[in-house]
Amino acid sequence: MQPDNLIAVEEFCAKHNIEISFVSSLQRTGLIEITKIEDAGYIYIEQLHQLEKFIRFYYELEINLEGIESIAHLLEQINAMQDEMIVLRNRLRLYE
Repeated sequence: MQPDNLIAVEEFCAKHNIEISFVSSLQRTGLIEITKIEDAGYIYIEQLHQLEKFIRFYYELEINLEGIESIAHLLEQINAMQDEMIVLRNRLRLYE
């Protein structure tokens, strides 16, 4: 039985016409998390946006896994800096 917040890897790959080995490679590199339930792999729905982004990088832009790892790391850093800028702007507004 599959919980509501999970989607089967095989089903996702079939709908997106991609190889299961690609999703497994993303899991091995730590870019996504796959949960095993009764010998079947499942992806959390919260990760679908990220996974679809990686699919576009790999299949449409032909970026290899190492490149995807680098891009993901840089995007995480940008998001962290943007969050920090918001905090600093809010703090600055207190003094204006």
